[in-house]
Amino acid sequence: MNYEQDLRIDDSSLDIELLEQAPLFMKYAKHFAEAQRDVENAKQALDIKRAELDQLIRKNPENYNIEKVTEGAISSSILMNKQYQECNQAFLDAQYEKNMAANAKDAVNQRKEMLEGMIKLLAQQYFAGPSVPRDLSKERELKQKQTSGRIASKLVRNKH
Repeated sequence: MNYEQDLRIDDSSLDIELLEQAPLFMKYAKHFAEAQRDVENAKQALDIKRAELDQLIRKNPENYNIEKVTEGAISSSILMNKQYQECNQAFLDAQYEKNMAANAKDAVNQRKEMLEGMIKLLAQQYFAGPSVPRDLSKERELKQKQTSGRIASKLVRNKH
C-alpha cells in the first residue's frame, strides 16, 4: 500500500479522481478487514501459546526453575519464554498494522470530502477549467498506465 500516493488528488482531473474514489475506498476497506483478521489470528496464537506453556510448566515446574508452583510463578515463566515473546510481538505488530489500516481508511474518507469541497470550488469557478470536454476513458487509461509504470519501476529497483 502506498498511502501517500493513493491520497493525493490531481486537481486538474477531479472527474477521474471521483471515478477512482470508490475502488480506492474498497481497496483500503479490504486492507483494514485483512489487518483485523490478522490481529484476531495473532491473538488466538498468543492465547494458545500461553495455554501450552501453562500446561508444560504445571507438569514439569523444575524445567522452568520453579520451586513452588504458584500462579505468579507460572505467569512470570510464561512472560519470560522466548516463544511467548515472539507470539506477543507478532500480535503487537498485527495491532500496529490494523491501526495504520484504520487510519488509511479514514484518510480515504477524508479524501472523498476533499474532492467534494474541490468540486464545490470548481462549480463556483474557483479553478480555471478546460473549455473542451475531456475524454474520460482516455484520461483514466493514461492515469492507470502511469501508475502501473511506477509500480513496475519500483519492483525493478527493489530487485537490485
